[in-house]
Amino acid sequence: MPEAWRFVGLPERYAKPHTLFDIVELDNKKVLRVRTDKSYGNVVHEWKDPLVNLKFRWRLDTGLLKANLKSKTTEDVALKVCVSFNMPIDAVPSGERALFKLAQFFSRDKLPTATICYIWAHAEAVGTEQASPYTGRVRYIVVDSGEAQLKTWQEHTRNVGADFLKVFGSESAAVPTVSTIIVGADSDNTGSSSLGYVADITVLP
Repeated sequence: MPEAWRFVGLPERYAKPHTLFDIVELDNKKVLRVRTDKSYGNVVHEWKDPLVNLKFRWRLDTGLLKANLKSKTTEDVALKVCVSFNMPIDAVPSGERALFKLAQFFSRDKLPTATICYIWAHAEAVGTEQASPYTGRVRYIVVDSGEAQLKTWQEHTRNVGADFLKVFGSESAAVPTVSTIIVGADSDNTGSSSLGYVADITVLP
């Protein structure tokens, strides 16, 4: 991986096989290959500059046919590009705050209080917005879904501030600064495998 990116898996006590990330050439261009096999993992890029619009391309070659975001036992994602925000801990609903602090206790990395993940889903329709069944600190926005577009590049540009206010606006009226950009995939819950590619992640004004 390029030097600015680092791998982050689950805390040791919950450790799973790692999703594999590497740089390969596809369609005459270097891209990030993302492979899961009953695994979990993300690569993370710290971010301190302003971020208004995020643009990226991705391609899914093998999807997760058992994935469904409604249940913890099926919550897997074949491709995701996420943005985490520096939302003050006091803005986290009181019912979730204690759980968040407990999760932070077991994590080696500082956990973000608010994360939006743009995902390639299987069961959910494009445009679906929902929280992860594991934590309300992660909100999913489905930008591609199913197998109809397999092995073809899809391109997306998102206004991350507007998306934050759509999914976290009830907790914060202001858009916090961005802390990290994340690329990931997981198939540990469904015991499946997937293959995808991500390219040209670009920050735009």
